[in-house]
Amino acid sequence: MNIEKYIPTDDDLQFMRLALTLAEKSAKMEEVPVGAVVVHQGEVVGEGRNRIEELSDATAHAELLALREASARLGRRLNDCTIYCTVEPCAMCAGAMILARIGRVVFGAEDAKFGACGSTVNLLESDWFNHRPVVVRGVLAEESQKLLKEFFKRVRERM
Repeated sequence: MNIEKYIPTDDDLQFMRLALTLAEKSAKMEEVPVGAVVVHQGEVVGEGRNRIEELSDATAHAELLALREASARLGRRLNDCTIYCTVEPCAMCAGAMILARIGRVVFGAEDAKFGACGSTVNLLESDWFNHRPVVVRGVLAEESQKLLKEFFKRVRERM
């Protein structure tokens, strides 16, 4: 099989950098640094950062908050949208993306413990569901991984 390496577009890099900025805000708020942005026709229509601790809500993941905001603006079907996530979505977030019919998912760092886009399971490309978005992996992955490593290093040092 011949698999070509994906070269991110300028838009991919721009919107992933915005997601990274949101992830940095999460880290400053003592949240796991994850950020997400939903884009429709070049315009940001939803954004989120992890707010799990702040809201005492296990579902307050960056991706879900971004999807909620985008759906409030565009309706529940987000076929023509791309979501940019700094970290590989978990099963809950991947399931929400399937239900929202998101058109494209772009993520940075892989998540070997909870990632549901190939690391532990691959929900987004599964034949089990009637919707499969385009998935792009590894965009600004090093920057995303660095944020995570620095955050968890600080957490361990405080313990």
